[in-house]
Amino acid sequence: MATRNRTEVMEFVLLGLSSWPEMQPVIFGIVLAMYLVALTGNVLLVIVAHSDSKLQTPMYFLLSQLSFIDIFLTTITVPQMLVHTLSVNRTISYNRRMIQLFFFMAVGSMEGHLLATMAYDRYVAICDPLKYSATVTNRLCLRITLTSWVVVSLNSLLYSVLVSRLTFCGNLVTHFFCDITLLLQLSCIRPVVNEMLIFTEGVAVVVSPFFFILASYVRIGIAITRMHSFAALHKALSTCSSHILVVVLLYGSVIRMYLRPSSSYNLDQDRQVAIFYTVVTPMLNPLIYSLRNQEVKGALKRLFRKPCISGNFQCSSTSPETN
Repeated sequence: MATRNRTEVMEFVLLGLSSWPEMQPVIFGIVLAMYLVALTGNVLLVIVAHSDSKLQTPMYFLLSQLSFIDIFLTTITVPQMLVHTLSVNRTISYNRRMIQLFFFMAVGSMEGHLLATMAYDRYVAICDPLKYSATVTNRLCLRITLTSWVVVSLNSLLYSVLVSRLTFCGNLVTHFFCDITLLLQLSCIRPVVNEMLIFTEGVAVVVSPFFFILASYVRIGIAITRMHSFAALHKALSTCSSHILVVVLLYGSVIRMYLRPSSSYNLDQDRQVAIFYTVVTPMLNPLIYSLRNQEVKGALKRLFRKPCISGNFQCSSTSPETN
């Protein structure tokens, strides 16, 4: 790799989604609307999952964790992008870049681990329902979640430390956040160690949950084909459909962003996929689970029917006598 001029980079310039000034207000409005919908939907799911007594089960604990991750994922990148969209100054300091890189990689990896845990929950519920209550407990899900957080945090810390040791020969990032692949391209020398980790340890941390999910659904598929009851078959399919759709949305975006040949690299398409991954998917996840889940819809109705008092004004649900 040809040697480039070395400079001490103290800040990076994020070029954003588009370089056309006339598009900035449009981009700001669309992304802000999607961010608010994602934030509202996921916050509501977290609230109902922890406050409604009928949702105190492992599945809804995991669902609330997924919503928490989606809130975190969008908040890491979107508010900064919205500010930069309408601002002339689009710089981000070196330290803020490191913090954003660490949390983005940790939270992004954690989503895959959580979906793998949810796949295991569905596997036990369908393939071994009599042992479900004894096998899958809130304590087990909490332990798996905490262990996964430790794994992805250590992995993200390793990458962040290695990137911080690089010398950069430029500070223009053609994206709306500091993605690791773009930062490696700004390195003055080829970051061989970083590249080796991405294609070994990094792939293992990110892809292993995906293979676990595939294995779980192979077993689930075998169990479904052996069901002779139409009601049981319909229940099994409806139980898995929302999770499958979320998995497809997540890993479809991840594969398109990171696991594709360099010859197919397209800046505009990659930024569109990044928006889909960081904003659209977190916005769709609560809609998928709430619209296709009668228990969640019932919990949301009970949440909004609870008495609310504001000053001297009181609004309450319909009394039992009127039902």
